[in-house]
Amino acid sequence: MSANHTRIIAVANEKGGVGKTVTVINLGGALAMKQKKVLIVDMDPQANATKGFGVEVEENRPTTYDIISNDTPHTAKDAIVHTPWEGLDLIPSNVDLSGAEIELVDEQGRENRLKEALADITDAYDFIFLDTPPSLSLLTVNVLSFAKDVLVPCQTHPYAFEALEELFDTIDIVRAEINPDIAVSGVLATFYDKRTRISQMILDNLKSDERYKDLLFNTVIRTNTTIAESASAGKPVVFYRKSSYGAEDYRHLAEELLARS
Repeated sequence: MSANHTRIIAVANEKGGVGKTVTVINLGGALAMKQKKVLIVDMDPQANATKGFGVEVEENRPTTYDIISNDTPHTAKDAIVHTPWEGLDLIPSNVDLSGAEIELVDEQGRENRLKEALADITDAYDFIFLDTPPSLSLLTVNVLSFAKDVLVPCQTHPYAFEALEELFDTIDIVRAEINPDIAVSGVLATFYDKRTRISQMILDNLKSDERYKDLLFNTVIRTNTTIAESASAGKPVVFYRKSSYGAEDYRHLAEELLARS
């Protein structure tokens, strides 16, 4: 498998609480179920993706901080955790990662640290998913300078819809200045509740907006308490409860993503 065939996907939104980490965990899980080799890279100091896989980061365990920092000898290979699910690997995060922002600020080539760190292992995977912090930071810029695709979860809520424009503008700047290969490959409607008019209205807006409509996935992630339960149990919902709406929606999303390649 060559790097050209590895799909490097940032799951990004500058607004928090839109289903970013949930999408990374569960889409990764759904693709692993389809015999794809998947690496999840947790680039958020809050480490929610790491917790969502039930991984405890012990004292000396290398994390994303170690692979982008100057101060440690660890490689990306050292930091990989094999999850209990076949084909699904994780490079975990912890709170140390927030310090990388300050440490790297004066460094030459600081926006390419992640890209350089993962260069040796990229070929080993079909998909690499990068979970980002819910803000535009040097960590997010590192993710966007490495990714080829951006998958944008958008909660079906007015604030989340309004925040999309800002993210698209940021990606345009990154494309112009750092990474000419980056493109938004899809917008995903999340937390959809068909009983509420607001959810329906935002979904209609996404379907009709010139900038988003061709990018919108047909799959919609419905509001589903099992997804939250599975996260606190440290398991992707596709393994936690296969018959739930959440598992069904993420399986459909995986199929749609594979069909778009």
